[in-house]
Amino acid sequence: MSTLVPVVLSGGSGTRLWPLSREKYPKQLLPLIGEESLLQATVRRTEGLPGVDLGAPLVVCNEEYRFVISEQLRLIGSRGAVLLEPMGRNTAPALTLAALAAAREGSDPILLVMPADHVIADTLRFQAAVRRGVELAAAGAIVTFGIQPDAPETGYGYIQAGEAIDQEGSHRIARFVEKPDVATAQAYLDAGTYFWNSGLFMLQASVWLAAIGACRPDILSACRTAWEQGSADGDFLRVGRKAFAQCPSDSIDYAVMERLAAGDEVLPAGVVIPLAAQWSDVGAWNSLWEVLPKDAQGNVAQGDALLQDCRNTLIMSRDRLVACVGIEDMVVVETPDAILVARMDRTQDVKKVVDSLKREGRPESQLHRKVFRPWGWYDGVDAGERFQVKRIVVNPGAALSLQMHHHRAEHWIVVRGTARVTRGDTNYLVSENESTFIPLGTRHRLENPGCVPLEMIEVQSGSYLGEDDIVRFEDIYGRKEG
Repeated sequence: MSTLVPVVLSGGSGTRLWPLSREKYPKQLLPLIGEESLLQATVRRTEGLPGVDLGAPLVVCNEEYRFVISEQLRLIGSRGAVLLEPMGRNTAPALTLAALAAAREGSDPILLVMPADHVIADTLRFQAAVRRGVELAAAGAIVTFGIQPDAPETGYGYIQAGEAIDQEGSHRIARFVEKPDVATAQAYLDAGTYFWNSGLFMLQASVWLAAIGACRPDILSACRTAWEQGSADGDFLRVGRKAFAQCPSDSIDYAVMERLAAGDEVLPAGVVIPLAAQWSDVGAWNSLWEVLPKDAQGNVAQGDALLQDCRNTLIMSRDRLVACVGIEDMVVVETPDAILVARMDRTQDVKKVVDSLKREGRPESQLHRKVFRPWGWYDGVDAGERFQVKRIVVNPGAALSLQMHHHRAEHWIVVRGTARVTRGDTNYLVSENESTFIPLGTRHRLENPGCVPLEMIEVQSGSYLGEDDIVRFEDIYGRKEG
């Protein structure tokens, strides 16, 4: 029996879900459906899959997200590895690296390729489709999963079904087609032979490597060189930065899938399996509203929200009370540093807001007020001319880097737990309700030696308070700057 390895592609920034999704903390890391993040739900989706030899998952992500993804995997007890891309090069190189990693030591598992930012509500139906896909992939086919369209959607690519191959609705792939205009999408819907492209794939590692080698040998060559120059760093798998930087950027669809057709002499047969498992790519606020449970008036309310005479409205509050009166078909999303108000039918245009923020160099496009670090997190509580106040939480046993600032001094007040402080040549403990001072230009380090989270208030003062005013001398997480 072939081993099935879940490959989770955790790229993308989810700009249409701003202000919850940010460039440095994208939607797959957020708990948009339930208490777990979309990434965690994706990894869990194959748990308990019957009749399958299930291997450990492999998450492919940008190295910038490595610590928060590793922590999210730890929280759900996942034993999977995290394959780090030095920079984004789209999904075809990501899958190529994953296939090289999965095929090491002579193995040739079946890869179940899943985007980390999709929702599949019906896990049992999903797993039933996966079991059927395992049989086809083990026979050498390139398998994808198609969603039966219920509207002339222009935001998805389509798959045209060809010859039926079983009584369960599986078909040869006649062709992949790009995102259509409205008239073409309606024609696809009327024809009844087209599926939405879900972005879910299944195939053996060797089959993908052969296919990408036939279609894009430049991608395979660059990825193979990057893999050979890489190394293992605990649960992290690193690749050669310079070699991967030379890799062309392309998607799985463009590089390979659009060349699939029944009877293709170069590539293996492509098969599409129907998937009716309440799938959504959660591409915008209206699609999130569609998959969430609603009240009798069609409203979705999360957080501290008060609705009066509202209909078909999505309200999400993260920090404050949000009260809405007499609105319909609206989206209201509140975070500590930004509020979005949009008509439900205009949520695709949220990306334009993010584009404007980027052009203006505003931090709200990239970061939340609460910023996660490998040692814990900090929240920018207040800021003004020459001062900044942060709430800092350091995980048990964690430590910040040994560092120095050229332009600021810091006052630390311990609220909970115990801090071990390095200041210059001295080393001492600071307990609850005690404080210490770090002068400008002084080497220092903050550690949590205890077994409970260390919570403290930091007051910075100085002429420049940017996060790039950090000179690191030692860091247990391998960071050099930022």
